[in-house]
Amino acid sequence: MTQKNITILGSTGSVGQSTIDVVLRHPDRFRVHALSGHRRMEKLAEQALQTQPDCVVVPDDSAAEAFKQFFGMGQPRPEIRVGKQALAQTAADRETDMVMAAIVGIAGLPSALAAACAGKRVMLANKEALVAAGSLFMDAVKTHHAELLPIDSEHNAIFQCLPTAGQSLACLEPAGGVDRLILTASGGPFRTYPLDGLAHVTPEQACAHPNWDMGQKISVDSATMLNKGLEVIEAHWLFAMPADRIDVVIHPQSVIHSMVQYHDGSVLAQMGNPDMRTPIAYALGFPNRIEAGVARLDLVALSRLEFDAVQVDRYPCLTLAYEALRQGQSSCIALNAANEIAVAAFLERRLPYLSISQVIEKTLQWEAGQPQSSVSSLEDVMYRDQQARTFAQALCQTDGSSVSQRVLNA
Repeated sequence: MTQKNITILGSTGSVGQSTIDVVLRHPDRFRVHALSGHRRMEKLAEQALQTQPDCVVVPDDSAAEAFKQFFGMGQPRPEIRVGKQALAQTAADRETDMVMAAIVGIAGLPSALAAACAGKRVMLANKEALVAAGSLFMDAVKTHHAELLPIDSEHNAIFQCLPTAGQSLACLEPAGGVDRLILTASGGPFRTYPLDGLAHVTPEQACAHPNWDMGQKISVDSATMLNKGLEVIEAHWLFAMPADRIDVVIHPQSVIHSMVQYHDGSVLAQMGNPDMRTPIAYALGFPNRIEAGVARLDLVALSRLEFDAVQVDRYPCLTLAYEALRQGQSSCIALNAANEIAVAAFLERRLPYLSISQVIEKTLQWEAGQPQSSVSSLEDVMYRDQQARTFAQALCQTDGSSVSQRVLNA
């Protein structure tokens, strides 16, 4: 069996760590070519000692020095590459067969796009690549004959339930016989929380996801359900499906990861324990299935599955995401940019929880009033992203209880 070389971008995050776990279970199939990390140099050094990559990518010279210190002198050290350009170049390395794109936020877009343009198998865990640059990214996948496989459990589930599941997404057209895509959502930590108490929730509460172990930013997105809004936009691009045929339902157990409804009334669902190693293993082994290390689902112990409609007043961010998708690419860029700024401010205790959606709404209103032009290059995306960030940041440039009123009056 020929080994495949894999580059893991964002290896120190939860998806990156799960990817390494699956890769190490199959040393005959996979070899790590490169790892990247942003802040956690001790973790990156630990991973490099464990997987022995050819190179690692770090953000700056100080991070490189920290990596050297943590790695030590016991065995040959991998090449250390520094900076954003090195990240994109590593994603396109000819030695790499497949790239796990797991860098969170818009920062992950250039390297994911570089991997697509180099014709790699791109295992996409970065939502923002499609939210901010859907048309650009999908065109690159098709033009350069890349293989695109979704890692988000919801999109991976839909992919497995489509009639064309044996093909890469680069080959997919709107699926015949498909009526609707149904994304499931856990509802996050505030599914049953009193609405009048949401104004006072803390970052610690928002990050306490009931089913999944995720980073802080993604955990907050799950609490607001903005993450599900981003997934709706992703599903639109991945599966060529209009917004009005993509539904979201609350499923607290997170066992059904998503569903596809067909014109004949059939609904196909993909099920499994909530563990990211399942979609990661599916993408790594595609079109074959490989061992993921995930516990088997016990339906008897599970006993029942529950579903609820989404409460719009509890999750206004989801409504805003649908609106952005209908308005176009520039609005999707603004949606994502404003959310990243607002969530960062919330985590730093500079913005109340309920003001996250207010910052996003005001930024979308601002964007709608700007001169409209096509978004046809990475430079266009990054420019519009920065403009939206500047506006959203201005809404958050205050402290204490005055923030909410400033956002409302902007």
